[in-house]
Amino acid sequence: MKKLFKILGWILGIVLVFIIAGIAFLNFTFPKVSPAEELTIEYTPDRVERGAYLANHVAVCMDCHSQRDFSEFSGPPAPGTLGKGGDRFDHGMGFPGVFYAKNITPFGISDYTDGELYRLITTGVTNDGRAMFPLMPYRYYGKMDPEDVYDIIAYVRSIPSIESDIPDSEADFPVSVIIKTIPTDASPEEKPNPSDQLAYGKYMTNVAGCIECHTQVDAQGMVMPDVAFAGGRSFPFPDGSFVTSSNISPDKETGIGSWTEDMFVQRFKQYEDSAYVNPKVPPGEFNTLMPWVMYAGMKEQDLKAIFAYLQSLPSHSNQVTKFTPASGE
Repeated sequence: MKKLFKILGWILGIVLVFIIAGIAFLNFTFPKVSPAEELTIEYTPDRVERGAYLANHVAVCMDCHSQRDFSEFSGPPAPGTLGKGGDRFDHGMGFPGVFYAKNITPFGISDYTDGELYRLITTGVTNDGRAMFPLMPYRYYGKMDPEDVYDIIAYVRSIPSIESDIPDSEADFPVSVIIKTIPTDASPEEKPNPSDQLAYGKYMTNVAGCIECHTQVDAQGMVMPDVAFAGGRSFPFPDGSFVTSSNISPDKETGIGSWTEDMFVQRFKQYEDSAYVNPKVPPGEFNTLMPWVMYAGMKEQDLKAIFAYLQSLPSHSNQVTKFTPASGE
């Protein structure tokens, strides 16, 4: 019996050595991305204007990197916090760790070169070589036309600088190790001509990151491609209620297959109407993480292209209950 225990001890010891060696290998060899390129962007007014459009109304960078006011419908950015960062994403929201949106005003990115910022946005690797959890949708941004990314960089360089102290993000084990293997070099695509509506719609849907919220995720927080755009991803609010993303696949019964182009466009544009007043929402009542007020500023041409692309995708039957009050209410 003693001999058996001794053999088992040796086996467990060898397994432990391999596990430690494997973790050490991952820590020292990943993330595997190319060095940041030497890049100097000309911050022209046109670049800043295009970047402002993308960052506020399409990629909605300012959705996460500002402090959202959920006392109002859809949680618009609170005045004076644009780019300040600080939004927390943790276990209560289904994330494998505690993650914070960073400060992307000039105060927060002053130690980044343009090339390092481009690499950060498109690969998720910081200027000190750390891999970010893909809550930051760098896998999508890595497919963007570099010119669009340059425009966003020009814009965030131009916004007012706000000082803030943002904690470091901490992922749970083993996700903390897995994260290191996720970043890859960007695979940029040239922005299609808007005249090719489907190709352009696919490009803009990627920039907007629609798949990220409108698709269920696995235990590691990664979207499940087999049910892309079928909705069903739930997001809790601090009061215990939670909102679930809509099915935006072309299913006629449970998705948007019966919608017209005009219905889709107006669903967004109603929040841009001069007569619209964003309502206050008491805790516990229906609210949403969908940044309607920000997306409302998207150009109709872009919204129409996104709708055309979504309508071309596989249909998924998935009836979603959009809002569930806190238990006991």
